[in-house]
Amino acid sequence: MTDNEKTPIDFWFDFSSPYGYLLAEKLDDFAAKHGRKVRWHPILLGVIFQATGSRPPVDGNSPKAKYIFNDFHRSARFMGVPYNPPSRFPLPTQNAARAYYWLHGQDCALARRFAKAIYRGFFVDDLDISSPETVLDIAAKIGVDRSKLETALQTPEVKARLKDECEQALAAGVFGSPHVIINGEHFFGADRLPQIERWLETGGF
Repeated sequence: MTDNEKTPIDFWFDFSSPYGYLLAEKLDDFAAKHGRKVRWHPILLGVIFQATGSRPPVDGNSPKAKYIFNDFHRSARFMGVPYNPPSRFPLPTQNAARAYYWLHGQDCALARRFAKAIYRGFFVDDLDISSPETVLDIAAKIGVDRSKLETALQTPEVKARLKDECEQALAAGVFGSPHVIINGEHFFGADRLPQIERWLETGGF
């Protein structure tokens, strides 16, 4: 196995991203088949868009927005992932992202379970993941100490970690969600999963 094959895959995403949710359901398994690990990096699209001068693709009621909302459903069906469009969309996700990074510092596997539970809470159960209480509820259901997490969410260290991750994303060239980087090669969007798999199989093309 070469050093490149051992290098973890970086997965940048916002918890309010439907395509991020779809890719989150699949990426770990695809990577594991090829002996690769995935580093998950929740970020805030608002910060990314402000820095890059971009706008949300579903902004307004344009033909493009209508297409993308339909594509969310179609892509979920195609990938075999449950999807129930949330009644509040998009939502601010800093509480969920901060909780992830605090959990990651304690238990990486638990943080991964939490991230998937947050995504499913939003895109399947229509939960308001912008609410600190909802974030704490979801965390508690998978065995996280609710009171410790509640305290951690207010600490300067956890807030600074999320800010730093957003800055790292921008420095790496991330401009949206989901954004995957494999040994310097960038893949944007859940529809790039077949290319990601081919890249992992062949080492590049």
